[in-house]
Amino acid sequence: MPVHIDIATHTDALPEKLDIALLAKDAVEHSLEALEMADAMGELSIVVTDDTEIQELNAQWRNKNKPTNVLSFPAAELAVGDAPGPMLGDIVLSVETIVREADDAGIGASNHVTHLIVHGLLHLLGYDHENDADAEKMESLEKVILEQMGIKDPYTVQVADS
Repeated sequence: MPVHIDIATHTDALPEKLDIALLAKDAVEHSLEALEMADAMGELSIVVTDDTEIQELNAQWRNKNKPTNVLSFPAAELAVGDAPGPMLGDIVLSVETIVREADDAGIGASNHVTHLIVHGLLHLLGYDHENDADAEKMESLEKVILEQMGIKDPYTVQVADS
């Protein structure tokens, strides 16, 4: 895979059953293939953390003083369709929020993690959901990618704001 993924774990709360490296590899490969960017090269950083750390980041960067499931920090501003540079950026996942949301929604934590990595990667590649049209475009793409991975539509089950 031309995109190198670095994973840092900042929590002891990561369930053993969650193989973040494998989930990330699959999510990135399927996403880039769906975007016709399979030959994209670069580096992606994924940080797996807890609610405390992600709440601090969310407060600092989004002025939202609460935990969230995923945050994305692009290395460069990209427009949708732009080829990424050597550094894609960072995706930060709160395993506590993800496991809680998955339990509340009755979905598998692995599927939820995969969805949030796809979601975060799309943000790094210029997609957003700040208005209805952009949200519909991004969600449609997420559904297509996840369906190709055998994961049901994540938007049929409501989880916390991401």
